[in-house]
Amino acid sequence: MSWFKNTVLFSLLIVFGCQAQENSEKEIELKTGADQTELYLPLLKGKHVAVVANQTSVVADYKGNLIHLVDTLIDLDVNVKTVFAPEHGFRGKADAGEKVKDSFDSKTGLPIISLYGKHKKPTAEDLKGIDIIVFDIQDVGVRFYTYISTLHYVMEACAEQNIPVLVLDRPNPNRHYVDGPVLEDVHKSFVGMHPVPVVYGMTIGEYAQMINGEGWLNNSISCDLEVIKLKNYNPDKTYELPIKPSPNLPNSKSINLYPSLCFFEGTNVNAGRGTDMQFQVFGSPFLDKDVFDFQYTPQPNEGAKYPKHQGVICYGKDLRNAGSLSSINLEWLIEANQNSSKHIKFFNPFFAKLAGTGKLEGQINSGMSAKQIKASWQNDLNKFMKIRAKYLIYRSKIDKF
Repeated sequence: MSWFKNTVLFSLLIVFGCQAQENSEKEIELKTGADQTELYLPLLKGKHVAVVANQTSVVADYKGNLIHLVDTLIDLDVNVKTVFAPEHGFRGKADAGEKVKDSFDSKTGLPIISLYGKHKKPTAEDLKGIDIIVFDIQDVGVRFYTYISTLHYVMEACAEQNIPVLVLDRPNPNRHYVDGPVLEDVHKSFVGMHPVPVVYGMTIGEYAQMINGEGWLNNSISCDLEVIKLKNYNPDKTYELPIKPSPNLPNSKSINLYPSLCFFEGTNVNAGRGTDMQFQVFGSPFLDKDVFDFQYTPQPNEGAKYPKHQGVICYGKDLRNAGSLSSINLEWLIEANQNSSKHIKFFNPFFAKLAGTGKLEGQINSGMSAKQIKASWQNDLNKFMKIRAKYLIYRSKIDKF
């Protein structure tokens, strides 16, 4: 009888232990800013609302289904008047760099104003009658990923019209490190508007606070900004995006390699556009096929209607099984430059805009090693880390408070 009681007790402990673990896991489930409707609905009720959104702007319902933020707000009787769409459009289908036209959403009938077409900054007319703007776009934490430039212009336009901005924060899948050259003002463009390194290690909510706090808006004006913070967010944990953030970042591997491989966009090398291996391979018909034994042929596809070297065999490297990066890899860029045809120019003018500096091209051409080049970034990175620390919301291993 004693044995039976002990067995039953042991079984109950296991059951309750499993339930406790399950409940614990539920308690620590990450919630994005968008998921926490109870925090921001009171700020939107009775107001004319505009939303800056794309296909990543979703809310998880009680069953775990992902519902678009715009649809969610309308279902909750929020008076959404306008949608602003960034690069790649509201549904995230357009090519990188392709102009996006104003349109209407087929589901809701709402007007969609493109911030990657005739203009990149909302006009006073665009904002007429708007009481508040909600910004909810998944970022990947890389300077030349243009959603932070869209954020800048939205904040600036709203500051000029005295319209508050509500940023619904989302995790940054590349928040685990800070690296790269800090942008020089002479190379400022839409693929780099602020003096930050290529990988800045901040969520988009933290970044918005830095734009405001550092006076980067026109005439150092300040935006009326509120950030709906992430709940149960551990920035040291790997975050898998539920929806691809743009057509050419299809998975976690591409997002991790993107800060290193995007430099190839400023060279004669294709970085996987026109394949289903975007930002996981690189290659060019001008690379030495005796050195680079992997080959592929870019063809038009979603997100790359006219890929670099379309229909031509490219020789390069397959990085789909490469280890996860916690710093920018310059070795691939240096190796490609050293083994490219000397009759074809390797770098193009876009490279300096991506790098944010004219120095990197010269450093690579002069034969400097990756280690030497990275050492030249260190002073600027140390200065940036001090600035960055003022605006952090979440603590991680790389952060010092």
